[in-house]
Amino acid sequence: MSDSASRFPAEFLDLIRQSLPDDTDLQQFIDISLQPLRRSLRVNTLKIGVSDFLTQTAHYGWQLTPVPWCAEGFWINREDESLPLGSVAEHLSGLFYIQEASSMLPVTALFAAQPDAMSVMDMAAAPGSKTTQIAACMHNRGVILANEFSASRVKVLHANITRCGVTNSALTHFDARVFGPALPEQFDAILLDAPCSGEGVMRKDADALKNWSLTSTQTIAQTQRDLIESAFHALKPGGTLVYSTCTLNQIENQQVVAWLLARYPDAVEIAPLNGLFAGAERAATPEGYLHVFPHLFDSEGFFVACLRKTASVTGLPEPTYKVGKLPFSHVSRKLESEIVQSAAQVAIQWDDNLQLWQRDKEIWLFPAGVTPLLGKVRFSRIGLKLAETFAKGYRWQHEAVIALASPRPDQTFALNEAEAEEWYRGRDIYPESVPTWDEMIVTYQDQPLGLAKRVGSRIKNSYPRELVRDGRLFR
Repeated sequence: MSDSASRFPAEFLDLIRQSLPDDTDLQQFIDISLQPLRRSLRVNTLKIGVSDFLTQTAHYGWQLTPVPWCAEGFWINREDESLPLGSVAEHLSGLFYIQEASSMLPVTALFAAQPDAMSVMDMAAAPGSKTTQIAACMHNRGVILANEFSASRVKVLHANITRCGVTNSALTHFDARVFGPALPEQFDAILLDAPCSGEGVMRKDADALKNWSLTSTQTIAQTQRDLIESAFHALKPGGTLVYSTCTLNQIENQQVVAWLLARYPDAVEIAPLNGLFAGAERAATPEGYLHVFPHLFDSEGFFVACLRKTASVTGLPEPTYKVGKLPFSHVSRKLESEIVQSAAQVAIQWDDNLQLWQRDKEIWLFPAGVTPLLGKVRFSRIGLKLAETFAKGYRWQHEAVIALASPRPDQTFALNEAEAEEWYRGRDIYPESVPTWDEMIVTYQDQPLGLAKRVGSRIKNSYPRELVRDGRLFR
């Protein structure tokens, strides 16, 4: 073994040897783990098709290499790395998500097994890479319950789903152990990307193993067993559960799944992933899971197991907490008609997958699929905020505009590159050719950036203050 092995805890390498007994294989793992991680992105098909995205970015000097397990995913190599990828125009408008390639794999596995899922739970959702990928697979139909335990990360989750135009989500902030008792057999599919020791992210985070210990790994595994049992109870019979981690040891991976199989032997079966994509057999375990070591595909490390619930099981004790009354109500048919007509005037439209709800002066659009979940858990946020009412009508909200606007030419004012940069910096626009209408959807690259008003010869900026960007943008 090379000297590079000394940079890893001895007990960690002992665990890895259980999966990589061949010395050559183990050395390849060690060597690549010390190399920087190549970056990757996923095209957000809620806003643009893959072919259109490739055409739009063809002259940028990007080298895009397809990710074999995700049709929308690409490794990216740029000639000029001086501009952060998060500051390019296509990222700001939600056309792509910066997502590590291996983290695209669990969602691919989920929808390969359950392509028609209409009620999905993402149990550990922040920062939103998998939630937005799930929404794209569902074409914004049905409902996604996106849960995040960390309060500070819920805000990030919301920002990302908003930027990507997700409309079918409902956010919660709980210890995910609650869902099995509170929402028994409610979901067609559940993704549990479990909190873990993070061994697989060492290429991105050199300190990933700094506090690693065998004891902490075993403690984390207990939490994972609690969470996978909760997920299993929340899953409908016939539904699919994908369990994934970004760690590499069998204690947090194979052994956690084995525990569930032993606990419910007559109600769960493995859905093998050996043929999920070309080359999947390289990462396949004897059980049919995918154990993706970094050297196999030059990625992060990842583990994915796909399980199917074959029968109902005795439920867990019902929770004793009280949810409280939902502070929203359905709008009247008369008001609904008025809102729909008013929204259409500013190019905002939606279909039957979204329903109008009201709270005081706020108008919201909830995914219709959330109705069976109401009153069972407390939500941090449902759907999107459409408008606020005031004396003269409605103040349409930014998140609704960028998710739902489909403007006609007479409702649109296209910004050039310099004007679009000013927009993202929160500044008013002074166009050479002043629009003749007072209210319009401003666009760049055919993507809505917001709803704006003309004031004299300027376009008043309505970009939310919390999203305003400084520094260099676009290219």
